[in-house]
Amino acid sequence: MRTAKYGARIRKLAEKSIDNAKKWYECPKCNKKKVVRKGMALWRCRSCGAEFAGGAYSLRTEVGEVAARLISEYSRTFR
Repeated sequence: MRTAKYGARIRKLAEKSIDNAKKWYECPKCNKKKVVRKGMALWRCRSCGAEFAGGAYSLRTEVGEVAARLISEYSRTFR
């Protein structure tokens, strides 16, 4: 068992990130809850086989969601 040293807050943050990495996420393609972490920032759907790049410990990050929203807004304005 790996634990962070030097403080309860750091241990709680480390535990939360490890739990997020082991959690199953919903696939954007097939909408099934089968996406698992394959490696650092690599995610794979066990149902349809699709592979995604995401965050290191979660499929979607706040920065990634903002970037996706901006890209969709820009693509709508330049059509």
